[in-house]
Amino acid sequence: MRQIAFHKAINEAVDQSLSIDPSVFLIGLGAADPKGIFGSTLGLNEKYGDQRVMEMPISENAVTGIAIGAAITGMRPILTHQRIDFALVSMEQIVNQAAKWHYMFGGQMNVPIVIRMIIGRGWGQGPQHSQSLQSWFAHVPGLKVVMPANSYDAKGLLISSIEDNNPIIFIEHRWLFNIKGEVPEDYYRVPLGTCDIKKIGNDVTIIANSYMTLEALRAADRLTEVGIDAEVVDLRTITPIDWDTILSSVRKTGRVLIADTGSLSFGVSAEISAKICEEVFADLKAPPRRVALPDSPSPTSSKLLIAYYPRAVDIANSALKLFDARKALKIIEDEDKGHLDIPNPNFEGPF
Repeated sequence: MRQIAFHKAINEAVDQSLSIDPSVFLIGLGAADPKGIFGSTLGLNEKYGDQRVMEMPISENAVTGIAIGAAITGMRPILTHQRIDFALVSMEQIVNQAAKWHYMFGGQMNVPIVIRMIIGRGWGQGPQHSQSLQSWFAHVPGLKVVMPANSYDAKGLLISSIEDNNPIIFIEHRWLFNIKGEVPEDYYRVPLGTCDIKKIGNDVTIIANSYMTLEALRAADRLTEVGIDAEVVDLRTITPIDWDTILSSVRKTGRVLIADTGSLSFGVSAEISAKICEEVFADLKAPPRRVALPDSPSPTSSKLLIAYYPRAVDIANSALKLFDARKALKIIEDEDKGHLDIPNPNFEGPF
């Protein structure tokens, strides 16, 4: 199967959806830009014209309202705010309008809109351009939150999101855009609300989302050095969440670590940890552990970033603490303390 980059998989999903369904259109800041939102919209404006692929003014709240209105009247808009931080000025439209209409009108009205948002640090960006706020949106009834971790899932999940009749928050991590993976050329779907076991193991379950899934897989490789066989579960969708797969894996291994791209407190990792303790406490051999961002804004300083963003080595060493003291003492050393604008050896490209 061919290998294509994450941003190309996004582009292909939008392209095929525009081709198949005339009710689909794309609007966003940079949608018709030469660099096309990290390459994810390149060529679409030229192919489909200004009526299907539209640039938007820097009026996020107003444009979000326009897109929601279009969805209510039968269109299927794909709205991109680029950074998740830019969407914060349109929270009233997303939370009070898009998320509520289906419920308020007794299921007689739908808001089939996909809102793309990008998380993750780059170019020395700090507190106002690097937030990971998926738990905000996951907390709101009526919204679905999707976070793909590879090219295959990015295309399949985006197609499923475009076809879905609910408002979807589709969150893409900036560090994934140039990482390549196997992707079919065909139009295909990855079902929303399903986890994917990226690696089968028996000793500990590592649950991750988005970019942290890559770090979890690297951590699992490092754990084999000390004789630990880790299972890696990629959430793929934060809500609806696939509790059956999560709980089944934890029952099997008896140990669990959750790795999230967001802040530690009141986040995705906290919710999953709480649910595990409620449902399968008797199967646990050790209390759940979590790896996430510190409860502070993202620093701009490259020196501070080393301590701020968790990596594979942090996941591996946290997982060791779920075992007996002998194994916990086998601290795994960090093999890569490089600049965090290049977070993974598979990362390439100008972004």
